Amino acid sequence: MRQRPILIAGAGSWGTALAMLVARNGHPALLWGRDAAHVTTLSRERCNARYLPGFVFPPLLSPVEELEEALAQAGDVIVAVPVAGLRAVLEQIAVHAPPDVRISWACKGFEHDTLCLPHEVVEQMFSRDCPQAVLSGPSFAREVAAGVPTAIVVGSRDAAFAADLVARLHHGRFRAYRSEDVTGIEIGGAVKNVFAIAAGISDGLGFGANSRAALITRGLAEMMRLGEAMGAHRETFMGLAGLGDLVLTCTQDQSRNRRLGLALAAGRDLATALKEINQTVEGVHTAGAVVQLAGRYGVEMPIAVEVARILRGDTAPQAAVQTLLAREATSE
Repeated sequence: MRQRPILIAGAGSWGTALAMLVARNGHPALLWGRDAAHVTTLSRERCNARYLPGFVFPPLLSPVEELEEALAQAGDVIVAVPVAGLRAVLEQIAVHAPPDVRISWACKGFEHDTLCLPHEVVEQMFSRDCPQAVLSGPSFAREVAAGVPTAIVVGSRDAAFAADLVARLHHGRFRAYRSEDVTGIEIGGAVKNVFAIAAGISDGLGFGANSRAALITRGLAEMMRLGEAMGAHRETFMGLAGLGDLVLTCTQDQSRNRRLGLALAAGRDLATALKEINQTVEGVHTAGAVVQLAGRYGVEMPIAVEVARILRGDTAPQAAVQTLLAREATSE
């Protein structure tokens, strides 16, 4: 196992939680963010009061202001920024990365303009010989920081890199599993956000547990249809990156996407709801991307279509529900 520090690029809630996890597991962790003033504050206060308040950094976690300095020390990099910022951060990393750099990422969604999955963006920036991996699964940053038992999946086509990364993450109350289905893991992590918005709308309109269970189940069916059409393995969606993440985000108010759905059901417009949440809500872009991809691959995704229509302002939540209920009966 490598002894050099692991660099976490992205000093938001999830990047901070991952850096804390690595450091608590006995491995030096460097935490870098694009806002140098914020990183200076992290160094001084030894906590991330802005994005993950209430948790003191372990001794092996070191915030760093200069990316070049951090890359000179680290061999492995975990990028933990929203998908919209992934390419820009990778461009910075590519300039200063050592020849043996290994890249992993913990973001979920499709790139806005290209509809690329994160691994496709990484492959455009780095040689395919560069070891690469995705981290995904049902994991809220606050619970990881608090040491709540959590399980994720590490997806990589490089078995040695996957095993090494799992060894750094898997410890105590945090379990990491390996998979080779990078595409399936990323599709599950992206599409579940759309159904989390739907679940928030359903609960916000006062529907009960029956409705939520049906929505999660049919959402999973839509996710699997798109995933298989895009080359993913069907069984991946029955695991942590599919069903696990879907259940988490659809049922827990820590999910920004679910909270957005609750706000829309309460009558708030999209701009107001996003302002109240005040953090990136990936499902807003993902809904439109999913509808485009469903059309491209000839996949039927009626729930995703209605969520996208609500977000565009083309229909109201109540009307979208009626549209779905009025669909012709069919076999499961």
